[in-house]
Amino acid sequence: MQISVVIPTYKRPQLLSKCLKALQLQLLNKQEFEVLIISDGPDEETEAAVSEFNGLLNIRYFCLPDKKGPAAARNLGWLTAKAAVVAFTDDDCQPDSTWLKAILAEADPTRAQAFTGRVIVPRGKRPTDYELNTAGLETADFVTANCACTKLALFITGGFDERFSMAWREDSDLAFKLIFHHIDIKKINHATVVHPVRQASWGVSLKEQKKTLFNALLYQKFPALYRVKIQSQPPILYYLIIACFMVFIIGLFFNASLLIAFGGMGWLILTTYFIARRLYRTSRSLRHVAEMIFTSILIPFYSIYWQWYGAFKYRVLFI
Repeated sequence: MQISVVIPTYKRPQLLSKCLKALQLQLLNKQEFEVLIISDGPDEETEAAVSEFNGLLNIRYFCLPDKKGPAAARNLGWLTAKAAVVAFTDDDCQPDSTWLKAILAEADPTRAQAFTGRVIVPRGKRPTDYELNTAGLETADFVTANCACTKLALFITGGFDERFSMAWREDSDLAFKLIFHHIDIKKINHATVVHPVRQASWGVSLKEQKKTLFNALLYQKFPALYRVKIQSQPPILYYLIIACFMVFIIGLFFNASLLIAFGGMGWLILTTYFIARRLYRTSRSLRHVAEMIFTSILIPFYSIYWQWYGAFKYRVLFI
């Protein structure tokens, strides 16, 4: 057994099946790699989908007793893995047929090593805002959609921090721990994974703001690296929009026409700029434009709320 593939999943059996079909096409002897499916909680449909690949892949299925998030699922996976090299991908990804061979060509199981491959996000010339955000995976330094570590590296770093209970920043946290322990992260451009964009509900960007609370946790652990690699400064535009809105509300409360005019005009100009910025490279369909207008009005408030919630929860000055 040369390499183990760990895939966290939860109630997405159709996506998972596409991922497993891609792994069937690996140009590596089926006895040289195993696939570990870790369900983030009991999930009969996923277990049934995995059972269809028995005999087609060297596959094992596990499930967490309760929903704890992908970080916990990945930890169970790599701790259970038989191989000394562990590759990670997601249930909505489709690895290229040479993916595992490309990783093994660079890996030394006796050393603490980490690798990151190339992620391709298919999209049109005018993607939606959600598609464009997903495309950010293509330029990210280290993402669990396509990465690998030797078990030695994972033991040294402690693996994934299970406090990251959503699919957000747990990969950056592992990358920062690798850097802290002076473990090199090597880029393998020919280790490719395709990451199709999942269908998203209207207004999904509002729901996505909750993930912001985990930025505070990552900042608490690695403040300098966070500012260098994630966000160099606070979200000034969001704070300005909120400040203008508060001035407008204060003006209404005290019947101060100057404050009403200044706050209202400032909020309108900044919000319009925010909407235009989100629409600049994205779809101009009526449905998408309406979504961008609606969500852009609310995102600054949602985002800062969850950021401050995270700052309070993790006891860190993070604004």
